Amino acid sequence: MAAFLQWRRFVFFDKETVKDPAENGKNFVLPIGVSACDSGRGHIVLGDILPGGQIWFLTRSLQLTSFQAYKLRVTHLYQLKQHSILVSVGQDEQGINPLVKVWNLDKRDSGSPLCTRIFPAIPGNKPTEVSCLSVHENLNFMAIGFTDGSVVLTKGDITRDRHSKTLTLHEGTSPITGLAFRQAGKVTHLFVAALEKVLCYTLSVKEYPRLDLDTHGCALNCSALTDPSQDSQFIVAGDDCVYLYQPDERGPCFAFDGHKLLAHWHRGYLLLLTRDNKSPNKSEFGSRETSPTEKQVLTVYDLDNKFIAYSASFDGVIDVLAEWGSFYVLTHDSKMYVLQEKDTQTKLEMLFKKNLFVMAINLAKSQHLDSDGLSEIFRQYGDHLYIKGDHDGAIQQYIRTIGKLEPSYVIRKFLDAQRIHNLTAYLQALHRQSLANADHTTLLLNCYTKLKDSSKLEEFIKSSESEVHFDVEIAIKVLRQAGYHSHAVFLAERHAHHEWYLKIQLEDLKNYQEALRYIGRLPFEQAESNMKRYGKTLMHHVPEGTTLLLKRLCTDYQPSRDSGEGTHPGRDEFIPIFANNPHELREFLEHMIEVEPRSSQGVYDTLLELRLQDWAHEQDPEKILQEAALSLLKSDNTVFDKALVLCQMHSFKEGVLYLYEKGKLYQQIMHYHMQNEEYGKVVEACKRYGEQEVCLWEQALGYFARKEEDCKTYISEVLQHIEQNNLMPPLLVVQTLAHNSTATLSVIKDYLINKLQRESQQIEDDERKIRQYREETAHLRAEIQELRTSAKIFQKTKCSMCNSPLELPSVHFLCGHSFHQHCFESYAESEAECPTCTPGNRKVMDMLRAQDQKRDLHDHFTRQLRCSNDGFSVVADYFGRGVFNKLTLITDTPGGKAGTGSLEADLQRDLLMHTKRNA
Repeated sequence: MAAFLQWRRFVFFDKETVKDPAENGKNFVLPIGVSACDSGRGHIVLGDILPGGQIWFLTRSLQLTSFQAYKLRVTHLYQLKQHSILVSVGQDEQGINPLVKVWNLDKRDSGSPLCTRIFPAIPGNKPTEVSCLSVHENLNFMAIGFTDGSVVLTKGDITRDRHSKTLTLHEGTSPITGLAFRQAGKVTHLFVAALEKVLCYTLSVKEYPRLDLDTHGCALNCSALTDPSQDSQFIVAGDDCVYLYQPDERGPCFAFDGHKLLAHWHRGYLLLLTRDNKSPNKSEFGSRETSPTEKQVLTVYDLDNKFIAYSASFDGVIDVLAEWGSFYVLTHDSKMYVLQEKDTQTKLEMLFKKNLFVMAINLAKSQHLDSDGLSEIFRQYGDHLYIKGDHDGAIQQYIRTIGKLEPSYVIRKFLDAQRIHNLTAYLQALHRQSLANADHTTLLLNCYTKLKDSSKLEEFIKSSESEVHFDVEIAIKVLRQAGYHSHAVFLAERHAHHEWYLKIQLEDLKNYQEALRYIGRLPFEQAESNMKRYGKTLMHHVPEGTTLLLKRLCTDYQPSRDSGEGTHPGRDEFIPIFANNPHELREFLEHMIEVEPRSSQGVYDTLLELRLQDWAHEQDPEKILQEAALSLLKSDNTVFDKALVLCQMHSFKEGVLYLYEKGKLYQQIMHYHMQNEEYGKVVEACKRYGEQEVCLWEQALGYFARKEEDCKTYISEVLQHIEQNNLMPPLLVVQTLAHNSTATLSVIKDYLINKLQRESQQIEDDERKIRQYREETAHLRAEIQELRTSAKIFQKTKCSMCNSPLELPSVHFLCGHSFHQHCFESYAESEAECPTCTPGNRKVMDMLRAQDQKRDLHDHFTRQLRCSNDGFSVVADYFGRGVFNKLTLITDTPGGKAGTGSLEADLQRDLLMHTKRNA
């Protein structure tokens, strides 16, 4: 129980007398004799008690309209809030015979609202006065209370007689003072208040079960029902206390003293009308009726926030109504007052001036102020506490502003080292709401480190991302700078910041083995990049483990904690890691080519260099190292030029000669033996490669000719081969050997004799062929002359094609062949050529055309001359084709006569003309 005297009082309402705009600002005058009031649906409803039974409607613009509802008086009115239905109780004739009328305000009957139902309001046959009235908003229930303690319930459609039924729900001895329907889901309750008790009926159950809630009640009009936001509790205002009831129990109570005349509830406010002096007769039913001059106090309570929003004195209050967002107070002197609630901001400013921040916060929440407005209240409250020195309380209020107030506003206040605990609390809350930036994270971790609060630090970094969100990389940097390496390592590993983890392990903790283990657990791409970055450092301190990891990376890498298909990169990318570890490098490369013979050329070239270095610096009597180097050279993966340079640098003779031979550099092989004066190897090279390059024998002869030593044996062997293959002219051989002072004529005597004999034999063969060709030419000329000057007699008797006797018609040619005409037409390709001689003639013509086409191919001639062993034969061949002939055209002398020797001249002319045309 809370004493209302302890509650603070405020003036959250402005009191004004309602003025009549039609009367130049004079006070508005109510109708005389108002006995019943209600409001809703945008108007105030008034009923008078004077003879006439008028019901008045007052609009917001203070326009009054009325109609006669009863012949005598109106005693009760109930305006539904969700329907344009008005229920009234009044009298049409003298005596105790109250009538209930239901009016449809949307429909008209002769200018008045339509009355849809009329029925007498008496419990059974006992005439008694109506004390109170309540209607359910769903129009299915109506309850009427009577002074004899009875309650009549109408169930069904209250607007129609035949769709509803009326029954006596309650009978008692104490007058009924208040009724209220409560709807919770599908359950309907009816609260009943009497002078001496409070009870509740459950109407959604067929038997209408009843529950007595209390043994004391209230006076007439001193009960009300709260909003659904307050769980629709039933308020009963007694003279000592105000009680709140649930359908099944009594709730809290408030000690509000004073004789209660009226109780209302509207939008979270409880309105109580009291008078200062207690009534001498508490149980008097008509205790609300007071003298018109009696002072009454209207108090507006905020039960949630525990304060009095307004309190004022009035004279002879008829009723208090809530409409159009304000409270209207009707008095017996026909005046009407309006209580207009101040806006929320004004009310908050009033509370701020009195430093009532807690109350301001509660008020703002109850008024559903937005988050920005609440945040501003929290800020002002925090500033107030900070100025008072309550830093712990201030930081709690500042924490409630997170998300609205700029964090720097709070941080600047608590940067003093003495307030580091408060600053830490604020920064923690900032991180918990995921609103911290990198600077906030840095500041919080610095606070932890300065406080040396390892437990809080561990709790912070080990919290899940759903609890605390912060910039992990910034946190790692701060922890590392502060010397909390283990915490930084934990954070880096947990959030997969691999680079930071390795940087701390290698540079700060010098834990090379752990760093190597960590890299081996990473996915391939990250393991590869980190090995490229830290591989040299790891190779220097843990060479064996690093080499093993590199082997894994380059063969079939799988992270140590994962499974799946492995991956491997180019091996030569890791070679620089082994810069100062040749032994490990050789082991690594040999492993690479063993598991993957198709490794890159860089792997083979580097391994070749290492093996050549070992061969050059170590004794190798068994030639194991030599064979190892040669095996690499014989593979197809080494780069020829690089391998050759490496072999030459290390004077690896076998490798150099192998590469020369592989590259078909036969002259280089010759020169290599010549430089080393290996005469036998020179001759052997000529024998081995002479067929590919004939000039090797000439070079060998020149080489031995320049030597002053006795090389007769080698010269003889070379000359013998030159003679057999006719590689050099004799004169050139003699000139070459003339430079050697030790070579005598006896060395080349046999060569010269054989050469002269062979040429003599060649001359004889050529002369014989010349005579043969001249005879054939003379014979052909004679035939030509005969054909030109003599008649040709065709004596063939058989066809040259089918060998059958000739029959006319037949075809004869000057060559002596004859054919049947049908045979000729069947086999001849041309009418002017003999079918038998055509193949031979075509070969001759093709040869002539080929000679003509090659006559101008000087580049071909030059190349053939340079590559041929016998250049003279090439020149003679091209000379015979007429390449070197100067063309001269011979024509007949004008007026000249052909002599007896004109046959040869004509033949020559025809040949020349033919040559010109072909050219």
